[in-house]
Amino acid sequence: MVIVFALVALLVLSALVAGNWFVWRRLFRDTTRGPGFVRRAGVVVIAGGWALTVGALVAERTGAPFRLQQILAWPGFLWLALSIYLLLGVVAGEFVRPLLRRWVERRARAGEAVAEQPELVPAGATAVTALATTPSTATATKSAEPRTLPPAPAPAPAGATGPAATSTTDLDSAPTTAPTSALKTDPPPSSATGPTTAPDPVPASPSRPLATPSRRLFVSRVVAGAAAAAAVGTVGYGTYGVLRGPKVKRVTVPLAKLPRAAHGYRIAVVSDIHLGPVLGRGFAQKVVDTINGTQPDLIAVVGDLVDGSVKDLGPAAAPLAQLRARHGAFFVTGNHEYFSGAEQWVDEVRRLGLRPLENARTELPHFDLAGVNDVAGESEGQGPDFAKALDDRDRARACVLLAHQPVQIHDAVDHGVDLQLSGHTHGGQLWPGNLVAELANPTLAGLERYGDTQLYVSRGAGAWGPPTRVGAPSDITVIELASRQA
Repeated sequence: MVIVFALVALLVLSALVAGNWFVWRRLFRDTTRGPGFVRRAGVVVIAGGWALTVGALVAERTGAPFRLQQILAWPGFLWLALSIYLLLGVVAGEFVRPLLRRWVERRARAGEAVAEQPELVPAGATAVTALATTPSTATATKSAEPRTLPPAPAPAPAGATGPAATSTTDLDSAPTTAPTSALKTDPPPSSATGPTTAPDPVPASPSRPLATPSRRLFVSRVVAGAAAAAAVGTVGYGTYGVLRGPKVKRVTVPLAKLPRAAHGYRIAVVSDIHLGPVLGRGFAQKVVDTINGTQPDLIAVVGDLVDGSVKDLGPAAAPLAQLRARHGAFFVTGNHEYFSGAEQWVDEVRRLGLRPLENARTELPHFDLAGVNDVAGESEGQGPDFAKALDDRDRARACVLLAHQPVQIHDAVDHGVDLQLSGHTHGGQLWPGNLVAELANPTLAGLERYGDTQLYVSRGAGAWGPPTRVGAPSDITVIELASRQA
C-alpha cells in the first residue's frame, strides 16, 4: 500500500511539474527573444505562487496562527485557481496556434508577391524618348492619349554615327529612323535655388513582410496574451460571483406521504458555507440575510459550515444567531467539521440557536426530520448511524433526512426515507472539476430519484480553497414540499 501511495504521489508531482513547465514555456520563454529578466520573473511568479498555495493549505490544516492563515490564503488559493485556467488557456492555444501561424504566413506571402512587382516610375521624372514621326501626325494622333514613356538610352558620344545616334523607341509605329534633330529635347527646368532632384519612387508595398523568427514571436505573444487574459478574467468573474453572495433557487418536491395541510411547506437548505480565513463574518451575514429573506418554515444547514476552530471563527459564525424560521434551524456535520473540531462546533451552533441532529430525529407537525453525522466522523467514532436515527419511526409519516454527502443516499433508501437533503459537491466549483466530482458522487447537483427516495444536492453557498466558482454558481435552495393529496 505504501508503495502504491508513493507511486501515485510521484505521478501527481510529475504531472504538476510538467504542467507548470509548459505554462512557463508558453507564457515566458516563447514570448521572448532570449534569456533575460522576463524569463527569470516567470520562474519566480510560478514557483512563488505554488509556494503560497502549499503554505496556505498547510497553515489551515495544522492550525497555524489565524492571521498567518489569512495572509497566505488570498494569494495562495487565488493562484491555485489561476494556475488551473492558465494551463487550460495555453492548452487551448495549441489548437489556435497553427491557424494563426498559417494566417500570418499567407499575409507574408501576399506582401512578398507585391514586393516583387516592377516599381512605379518616380514621380516627376522626365522621360527622354525619340518621337520619330512627322510633327503634325504625331501631335494630332496622340495628344489626347497620355502615356508613360520608357527611359531614353544613354546619349551617344559627340560625333558618333550609326545606330547609337538614333532612337530605337517609337510610340506611334513610325519609321525607325529619324533625323538627328528629332532627338533633341529641352533640358529639364532648373530651380532657382539649385539643381532639381527627383523625388523618391513610390514604394511597391505599404509594409514589409515579417521575417520568419518575427512571425513565430508574434504568434507566441498573441496566443500567450489571450490565454493569460482569459485566465485572469475567468478567475476574477468567478471570485466576484462568490463574494457577492449566493442566489436563491426554488425547487418543488412532491412527497406521497405528505398530508394536505403541509402542502407548500418551505425548507431553506444551505450547505458548504466554509467560513474561514477568506470568507468571514461579512459573508456569513449575507447568507443569513438571504435565508431570512425567503421566510422559510424550517432552515437546514447541511454541513461544512467552517474551516477552522471555534476560537478563530466563532466571531465569523456569530450572525447565525439571527436565523429565523417558524420551526427553527437544524444542523448536521460535514467532513470539514471533523477537520476543525466537530464537538466544539456542535456546542457552538447549539449556543447560537441551531439544533444539531447527531444521528437523531425530531417529529414535526406533518413529517419527521432526521439527521446523520458525516462519514468523516467514522475516524473519531462519530460516524453516521441510520439505525439510531430512523429505525423506530412511524413509516406512515413522510421523512426528510439531512445528510452532508450524497453517497449516503443508499442507506437512506434502505431505511425508507422520502427525501434526502445534501451538499458537499459544490457542483464541481471549478470547471472542469465537475467531471471529477461526478465520478465520486451519485448526484452532482439538483434533484434525482433513487427508488422511492428523492435526493436533492445543493451546490453550496460558499467555496473551499479558492473563493472562486466557474460553471457552478453558489445557491441557497428553498425546497417547497408538495402534497400529492392536494
